[in-house]
Amino acid sequence: MKAIGRNLIIEKVKEGATKTKGGLLLAEAHREDVRYIEANVLNVGDEVVGVKKGDVIFYDRHAGHKIEIKKEVYHVIKLQDVVVVL
Repeated sequence: MKAIGRNLIIEKVKEGATKTKGGLLLAEAHREDVRYIEANVLNVGDEVVGVKKGDVIFYDRHAGHKIEIKKEVYHVIKLQDVVVVL
C-alpha cells in the first residue's frame, strides 16, 4: 500500500470513552471540545515533506476519508490537514 502525492495513510489511535462532569460517558466521536485527533502514519506520498512513516501526528478530525483494504479500515488525509508531528 503506497500513498500518492501529498496524501498520508494513517491509523487513528483509539481513545476510550470520556466521563463528563455530570457522569455521562461520551464516545470520542461525540467530543466536540477536541478538534484534533492523534494518529500513526503508516505511509506517505512522494511529495510529503516533514512527515515520515512511523510518526505520530495530530490532524483535523473532519479531514480525509476511510478506505478498506483486506477488511482493515485505514484513513487517507492530505498533508495540509496535519497540525502537529511528534
